[in-house]
Amino acid sequence: MVTVSSAELQRHLGRYQDMALVEPVAVTRNGRERVVILSADEYHRLKKRDRRVLSLSDFTQEDIQAILACEPPKEADSFNSELNG
Repeated sequence: MVTVSSAELQRHLGRYQDMALVEPVAVTRNGRERVVILSADEYHRLKKRDRRVLSLSDFTQEDIQAILACEPPKEADSFNSELNG
């Protein structure tokens, strides 16, 4: 990811807009990242991956039975200590 100061961005906005089509551009202010510029295509791709909250009515009876029948893998036992913390 390219990192640029906000002052540099103002001076060469077009250049960094073009760069953002290829890879994200982090914009800093006072040495700290404030925003990231990315292509519209990448933004829309990421938005599609946002979580969608489902309610029980979104599931069929078969879905619900399959969920109830699930067992966590043995590897998940290592997280049990987090339940008691």
